[in-house]
Amino acid sequence: MRLSPPKQTTWVIAVIAGLLGFLGAYTPIPVVSGFSFWLIFGAFVLLALATLLKGL
Repeated sequence: MRLSPPKQTTWVIAVIAGLLGFLGAYTPIPVVSGFSFWLIFGAFVLLALATLLKGL
């Protein structure tokens, strides 16, 4: 299996989603707090897919 580094745009989106999820877990943000787990999980999955799939 050949791994490739994610594009910078994909990495930035995943980091922003992860940070929003982390902040939503510890501070009451109306829209984000209810989805904090899924934001962190989605950011991790996005980074994993971007590493496995070339061009993402």
